[in-house]
Amino acid sequence: MQASKAMPTFDQLFEPLLTALRALGGSGSVEEIYAKTIDVAGISEEVASQMHDPDKGNMTEVGYRLAWARTYLRKYSLIENSSRGVWSLTAKGSSTSKIDPAAIVKVVRNMDRPESPSKRGKKPETTELELGKDLPEEERWKDQLNAVLTQQLSPEGFERLVQRMLRESGFVAVEVTGRTGDGGIDGKGIARINGFMSFHVLFQCKRYKGSVGSSEIRDFRGAMVGRADKGLFITTGTFTTGAIKEATRDGAPPIDLVDGDELAEKLKELSLGVTTELVPRVVVQPEWFEGLSHGQ
Repeated sequence: MQASKAMPTFDQLFEPLLTALRALGGSGSVEEIYAKTIDVAGISEEVASQMHDPDKGNMTEVGYRLAWARTYLRKYSLIENSSRGVWSLTAKGSSTSKIDPAAIVKVVRNMDRPESPSKRGKKPETTELELGKDLPEEERWKDQLNAVLTQQLSPEGFERLVQRMLRESGFVAVEVTGRTGDGGIDGKGIARINGFMSFHVLFQCKRYKGSVGSSEIRDFRGAMVGRADKGLFITTGTFTTGAIKEATRDGAPPIDLVDGDELAEKLKELSLGVTTELVPRVVVQPEWFEGLSHGQ
């Protein structure tokens, strides 16, 4: 399939997103779905690398529109997401072979706001995004976190954050080196697996607002060859499709990639600067009052 140089609208991503989930076995992380959808939709690397709002976050325009696509498909009950950030097809989504994007947009928008009498019968516009500047609610905290990491945290502070995150994740002997002229290697550590197996890991951490390309992955691999079992590249930005392919190239030392979205989820999981607040809900218990009527 020839790569498309046109930016798809969010509703044009409905079908590729569902196809991507089916290809992934019915479920996938945001990163897996993003990469597979780009492949299914035939989106070029040039289009996929365009940023949504470089001054506010690390999300690409395709990622932004996919976030809205996920929100609409979730509200239409075709997909659902777990507390661990995994999205999956619902029973309805699994059994639905054909969708009408315009109908989905209309139904979901009617859920969110009552339709005025003057607009009834008007065909919904789906050729343009028409969603404003705001991110879906599920993504807003990540945008806020990214602003803190890229604008408030110093490069040294970000390295210390990565060091702490790796330690909390089970790494031992984690050191931040940060030596200039060392191929961009910022540190090293040992990943322990079930207390028996271990892997020596070199890591690089970059506070990017844009996308990390394949050339940077190749440079990092060149610096780590012969010095570690694996490489770990962590960024507040994103990775181009070329970078992802380069990191998993056959015959080359493997490099694991952690983009801004995965970094945010990991910080939330470890409660490192991110907490989940449970909003109390008042529930009336009628059965409790019934006892008063029958009392002595």
